[in-house]
Parts: sequence; structure tokens; C-alpha cells
Amino acid sequence: MSATNTGLTYADAGVDIDAGNALVERIKPAAKRTSRSGVMGGLGGFGALFDLKGAGYKDPILVAATDGVGTKLRIAIDTGNVDTIGVDLVAMCVNDLVCQGAEPLFFLDYFATGKLELDQATRIITGIAAGCEASGCALIGGETAEMPGMYHKGDFDLAGFAVGAMERGSDLPRDVSEGDVILGLGSNGVHSNGYSFVRKVVELSGLGWEATCPWDETQTLGAALLAPTRLYVKQALAAVRAGGVKGLAHITGGGITENPPRVLPEGLACAINLDAWTLPPVFRWLAETAKMTEAELLKTFNCGIGMMLVVAPEKAEAIAALLAEAGEQVFTLGTIVKADESGHGVVYSGRLL
Repeated sequence: MSATNTGLTYADAGVDIDAGNALVERIKPAAKRTSRSGVMGGLGGFGALFDLKGAGYKDPILVAATDGVGTKLRIAIDTGNVDTIGVDLVAMCVNDLVCQGAEPLFFLDYFATGKLELDQATRIITGIAAGCEASGCALIGGETAEMPGMYHKGDFDLAGFAVGAMERGSDLPRDVSEGDVILGLGSNGVHSNGYSFVRKVVELSGLGWEATCPWDETQTLGAALLAPTRLYVKQALAAVRAGGVKGLAHITGGGITENPPRVLPEGLACAINLDAWTLPPVFRWLAETAKMTEAELLKTFNCGIGMMLVVAPEKAEAIAALLAEAGEQVFTLGTIVKADESGHGVVYSGRLL
């Protein structure tokens, strides 16, 4: 083949295949740290293999989830702080999987950008690997798409895909009934929902990302709002395996008002006491700056509760103790009751604001 090149190359069009190959080599050590039973092969193939029998399953049901990070990415891009945005990506997928009673097994990512910047991409995918490792979930593949003309300089987008498994007959929710206890696990801030609203509120406040955080003077506003989504997988699975957990609800888009009803059979509602926990200062600042009503706050944000568990009353104390021992902030939020004539899935008492 002639070495003479007088025509256009793919690189001339803005796509650097060599950079993509270099990225794969850079992230292999991070991906290797996520390896677990069932993983077959490594990165670089046309597909990723996983052996369910090797992972210990006898009669498995697969569960899949996909999500992104949303406009929280805009803050990460604008501040250059991209190290934990991959944790958000993983959390948004695996925290959903565990709500079905499934153990996350493996994860694939999709990273798209206009021009691949190796250092930036390595930091992002290293964060994804960290989230996978903390969840017992293997990073077994992904796709890096360099698409000039589709993204402004420095911009990128992320999507994630998680697959989990459970033995047949162990799916959640199940047998949720009147009198069951609702436990809440503390969040780590806004997590990864509502950031279009957050960014609007910050704009309204007149503050920049590098301004001192109004509720925490030890860090910038941008850094505070980039606190990564908490990973609840190992703790929630331990509670499920201990017995007595009937349902889990990941508090994401729709907040506390919209998510718990997803685990309820018809005719039941969650009675939640808003005095059971203290509203974290980030949400109070958002609410006061935007002049939000309490109802709007509750259906927009997690308000300090990132995961809810519906548990049998006789098991509630033991499960709460198990979760607290695992490092969780555990709140007894209320009980399952009969729905009133309105059919609302959540009824509130007390006040957050």
C-alpha cells in the first residue's frame, strides 16, 4: 500500500481514531478494578460477555435500566470539575435496578463529544468506574463517539446502561400492605434531577459557579452543586437479603410526591411526616431564592431523602439498625395507609419549610 497521502483523512474531518484507542488503554486499569464474578474477557471487543451462572445465579431474571446525568453536566463542563459526574451516571441506573430487587451485574457507558480530549475523557470514565466499583457492578464496555459539528467545544453527553439479575420470584415490590413502615435514607444533595431548575435559580441569584456557596462557606457554589449522587446498592441489597423489605423507591425526577406511589398497589398511599427529618440547607436556599411552595419543592427534588424502603413493621427496627451500621442516615418517615377518596399516592403531615 502506498504511503503517499494526497487526499482527505478521517482526522481531517475531526475524528481521531488514535485518540479513541489511546483512551481505551488509559481506562483499562480503572475498568479492571470493577471486575467481578461472571465477567468474561475485557474491553475492546465488538460486544461484552457475562456469565450468569458464573455469577452464582440458578434461575435468573434480568433487569435493565438506562439513564443520563441531565443538565448537571452543564455545571461540570463550565467548572471543569468532571471527576464525579461518572458516579452520577452509574447511580442513576443502579439505584433504579435495586428498587426491583435486582443486583447490578454490569454497566456500559456512552460518551459523546465533538472533539475527544483525552484527559477530560479519562477523568469522566474513571469516575464511572469508581461508581461501578462502589456498587459491585462491572464496567464491561462502552462507546466513545467523537462527533464534530454536533457539540460545542468542550461539551459532551453521557448515557449509561446497567443490567442486573435476581432469582425468579424475588422481585420487588411485593405484598405492600396497610401498616407497613416507610424508612428514608439521606441524600447527598440534589443528586441528578432538577438541574434545569437549579441552574435557573442560580441565574436568578446572580451568583457564579466560583462564588462562595451560600450554605457552605468551605466550598464554591459549583462544587457544592456537583456533590455526586449517593449509591444505595450494597446497603439496600443487604436490607433486602435480611428479610422484611417489601419495596424500594429511588427518589429522582418527580421528587417525594411522585416516586413512592410507584411501589404501591391500588388503594394504598404513603403517609409521610415532614417533621421526621430536617430539610438540608441546599434545598432551603433553592426554595427561598426561587420563592417555591412546599408542594412544588416536594415534587421537584429529593428534599434530603434519596431512597425510601417499605418494610414490615416487625422488621423496621432491625432494618433501620442494619442500614445505620452501614453508614446511612435513616429516618422513619411514616406508614402505608388506605388512600382517601382523592386517590393521592402520598399524603403529608408536618412541614419542611
